Amino acid sequence: MRIGVVAGEASGDALGATLIEAVRMRYTEAVFEGIAGPRMQALGAHSLFPMEMLSVRGYLEVVRALPRLLSIRRQLIRYFLASPPDLFVGIDAPDFNLALEKQLKRAGIPTLQMVAPTVWAWRANRLPAIRDAVTGVLSIFPFERPIFERAGIPITDIGHPLAQQIPEQTDRAAARRTFGDGCATPIVALLPGSRISELEFHAQLFVDTAALLRLHFPQVRFLVPLINQQTRNLFEQVLRRAPQHLDIQLLEGRAHEVLAGADVALVASGTATLEAALLKCPMVITYRLSALTAWLVRRRATSRFFGLPNIILDQPVVPEMIQENATPEILAARLTELLTDPAARYAMVQSFERLHHLLRADSHQGILKGIAQALQHAP
Repeated sequence: MRIGVVAGEASGDALGATLIEAVRMRYTEAVFEGIAGPRMQALGAHSLFPMEMLSVRGYLEVVRALPRLLSIRRQLIRYFLASPPDLFVGIDAPDFNLALEKQLKRAGIPTLQMVAPTVWAWRANRLPAIRDAVTGVLSIFPFERPIFERAGIPITDIGHPLAQQIPEQTDRAAARRTFGDGCATPIVALLPGSRISELEFHAQLFVDTAALLRLHFPQVRFLVPLINQQTRNLFEQVLRRAPQHLDIQLLEGRAHEVLAGADVALVASGTATLEAALLKCPMVITYRLSALTAWLVRRRATSRFFGLPNIILDQPVVPEMIQENATPEILAARLTELLTDPAARYAMVQSFERLHHLLRADSHQGILKGIAQALQHAP
């Protein structure tokens, strides 16, 4: 079996790795090609373009990158039409993948969208376009099923692979020991995002917040897991300009270890907030965008929440400090409240335990079921 794939960022790469593992349970010689990140490539996927070329967030940023993105998509369409795969799976990145999937579906290639476009959060008017583009959807959130079924779009629940991979119980003491720390020193995890565009908005904000927090907690340690050398370099540039010494340790990868051992975390909205919740790490969610992008997002938003844990639980479990509320002073204050209030941390962890239970499913079997249905109902 030959499967076309496109993943656009680190979280999609992780999901793509789960896809490859599941498929090879039944199709041991399956071949994957398209756009893949390091985890997928480590499992043998062939990437025609670097995944980082798709990692763009924000309206202005997308506009600047649009010629490059359109060129890549045209080349992929030509490639897959000239040599049709048995199946194409777009992994998240719906703005890029749906147009690609539509062209391939018209040519008779079954198409799956892994991770449903967030019509439950904004742009619900996309449902007809999604129906035209895909043979089916692999859904990672249980509340999505009725929305897509009402629109006549086949949907298969696969649970969230992270909820399977991460144990329900976190050994925080063991995690802390990996960083040479006991339980006395406060540890704050800083996760500013996985894209360069996110670091450009968040690196200075996170460093300034750490500086303020250190005034209240002189012994605090900060751990910053970064996705690659590029993001590390950018964060280091900002850190070198900091007016005072901060105990900030930069790490490449190891986000799960950091979140498992931290007392609290400051997390840029995205998949990392879900990872923090599954690892039972109390957190504050933040995000900054360009002023124009933020205005457009707010105009088109349908969800009352921004962070995934709050959206999944449909409750304001985690503080969200977004855009104009994302200042060092406000973020430091929210983190201080969490660090000094054990009852608040405990209540948040209890909510995270409920979230973990909601998202647990056999992802591998769900993926295989969705693939079988897509192949059976191929256009």
